[in-house]
Amino acid sequence: MTDGAPASPARRRVPRGLVGALAVTALLVLYVWAIAGRGAAMLASGEPMLIGIGVAVLIIPLLVLGLVVREFWLAARVQSMADDLAAAGELPVDDLPRSPGGRIDRAAADEAFSAYRDAADAAPEDWRSWYRLAFAYDAAGDRRRARAALRRASALFRPRG
Repeated sequence: MTDGAPASPARRRVPRGLVGALAVTALLVLYVWAIAGRGAAMLASGEPMLIGIGVAVLIIPLLVLGLVVREFWLAARVQSMADDLAAAGELPVDDLPRSPGGRIDRAAADEAFSAYRDAADAAPEDWRSWYRLAFAYDAAGDRRRARAALRRASALFRPRG
């Protein structure tokens, strides 16, 4: 710019999976709405058996909504953790060798994993080590433990500022 006006602020990139997650959540909300309507109709019937089924049917949407909220909350926390690590220049780098098809070399992932596990064992109250361990688990193909490590990191995380 030649007129001395400040450059426009950089726009924050929308995470790749967010649009899909929001679309699936919208469909899930419609489904929950339909199920809740059926449950409410059963409650209004006055029939003891239908009332019992209606109560059970209404529990399902509440559980689903609770799980959706929990997952979006975790996603927001993971993004906050990533932002903190990026600001400090400590964001983990995925530099593991890959096959021509894009799969991570399993032996390399397993080798790198042990360093991250040792770091988490050495500093069990450091959310950063658990965050890195989660991504090491993911690279090693263990999604269940990756999610558990992310939940642990999230529980330990205290945002800056």
